Amino acid sequence: MTLPHDVLLGLTAGLVATVILPQATVALQGTNTTSSISAEFPFESRYVEVLGSRMHYVDEGEGEPILFLHGNPTSSYLWRNIIPFVTDNYRAIAVDLIGMGKSAKPDLDYTYQDHKRYLDAFIEALDLSDITLVIHDWGSVLGFDYAVEHDDNVVGIAFMESIIPPAYPRSQPIGGALGRYRSDAGEALILEQNQFVEQILPASVVRDLTEEEMDYYRAPYPTPESRWPTLQWPRELPADGEPARNVEVVTRIGGWMQGTDVPMLFLWARPGALNNEAFADAMVDRVKNIQVAFVGAGRHFIQEDQPEMIGRTLADWRRRIGGN
Repeated sequence: MTLPHDVLLGLTAGLVATVILPQATVALQGTNTTSSISAEFPFESRYVEVLGSRMHYVDEGEGEPILFLHGNPTSSYLWRNIIPFVTDNYRAIAVDLIGMGKSAKPDLDYTYQDHKRYLDAFIEALDLSDITLVIHDWGSVLGFDYAVEHDDNVVGIAFMESIIPPAYPRSQPIGGALGRYRSDAGEALILEQNQFVEQILPASVVRDLTEEEMDYYRAPYPTPESRWPTLQWPRELPADGEPARNVEVVTRIGGWMQGTDVPMLFLWARPGALNNEAFADAMVDRVKNIQVAFVGAGRHFIQEDQPEMIGRTLADWRRRIGGN
């Protein structure tokens, strides 16, 4: 996603980090120790037939389900260090969106609406009820959209670095790298150079991702053809009125958030990318049943920087809101 302009300096695992922001210097607590971050993905792979294609997911623990939804260009692997914090009391399910991770890559355009059809069918195939959604990036749009249509089946929503108002829809065209991805140049940048995985992903994490971690993220996209979903996602971002179908979806989500009683948790990091401190303030003003938690230093893929802070905060919030 859009890279932040803020400069992060002096980040040392387990210590206080200093982040240089425009016109301010802020000391951050809660930077993760390396012991809370592992490259391993120690979960059994499961598959379910959905609309004629196999979708991959992990399913750990027992109890009411917590469904983890990723975005671009990640997979269930993004949640690997957070899942263990909830499995003592809940059933943690992390799915790979269609065409991503270890899920199948059927012949689709990979529009938002394609992903929505497959996710809705996945939830139905697993017969999930009383769901808590934990959502990020495009997974946030998918999760909130599901809640808009099935709020009687949603216990709560925890979200971070999300594509929702006031971040989106944007009234102006998208510039920079994302703007180029929406043009013909995007095919060379994404399909040939795999920029979302090779450049944007590691640049959107404060720490350095290891080669083992990068190999996990590379694995689903070995060829230009396999990378089509990662190119389509930036082309689906609602900006300057287009695509109109997604402007409508995200606008509807914003309206629903202001009226719903579904409990929410917003997790944010500094400096963030899509969502920052001002966004957190906007959430408090706009959403009546929300709790906001600062988790430490992070850019866009904050699960890679702050899994312990996210996991512990999520588990405690889920315990406190109870269930159906």
